[in-house]
Amino acid sequence: MKIVVCMKQVPAGTKVDIDPETGAMKRLSGETRTNPYDLFALEAALSLREKTGGTVTVLTMGPPQAEEMMRDAYTMGADDAVILSDRKFAGADVLATSYALSQGIQVIGGADLIICGKQTTDGDTSQVGPAIAEHMGIPHAAWVAEIVDADEHAISVRQDLVSVSQVSKLPYPCLITVDKDMCVPRLPSYLLKCATKERPVRIIGFDDMPDHDLTRYGLIGSPTSVERMFAPPEIEKQVYLEGDAAQKAEELFTILTDKKIL
Repeated sequence: MKIVVCMKQVPAGTKVDIDPETGAMKRLSGETRTNPYDLFALEAALSLREKTGGTVTVLTMGPPQAEEMMRDAYTMGADDAVILSDRKFAGADVLATSYALSQGIQVIGGADLIICGKQTTDGDTSQVGPAIAEHMGIPHAAWVAEIVDADEHAISVRQDLVSVSQVSKLPYPCLITVDKDMCVPRLPSYLLKCATKERPVRIIGFDDMPDHDLTRYGLIGSPTSVERMFAPPEIEKQVYLEGDAAQKAEELFTILTDKKIL
């Protein structure tokens, strides 16, 4: 089975710069990390590979600096890594992002199963995974809480939706988005880090895409735009109370009363 896991680098904190003209986030302006939900997607793929065989390829769209994230995926057990990186992809909304990823999946030879995290911690739309499936014309299931069964023809999954839980069986090729409670991501392996340090990370640009219609990619291909984007205000710093237990209790009571919590 050929499994593709879509991953994303997201800001690690609130200190990011915003382009004043486009309203888009400058991806290189602050520290980054792997989107936490994508780690569950990668673990689901690796666990499935251990049961059914096959390969796991991680795919992302972003700047070349995303190679660090892809190498982290190698240390967890991924077989291959591909980055979609081109200035023409910049500023993409959900529609343009999902289209570029769907095209990228075609470039690398398609997939039997595509696994995405339920959402990202920056955009938080939960739409990119299903949108990829719609572009590719394949069945998909979102909010997957458990992979019930998988064979060479289809995969059965349990979806925990708002008020119901259902089991869906999807024939390959298909796409699922997984929730964070379905598994525990494995830790990176030092042995795998040493074994994969020379393994290449493939870079795919606009010229490699099957479709060269610029109106489908990046800012130009994005029918939605962000009117305003800003970092959330910094939370209050920790307060240390001094004195004995009675003094600390009295001071804490005063603080909570002033904040109208009590």
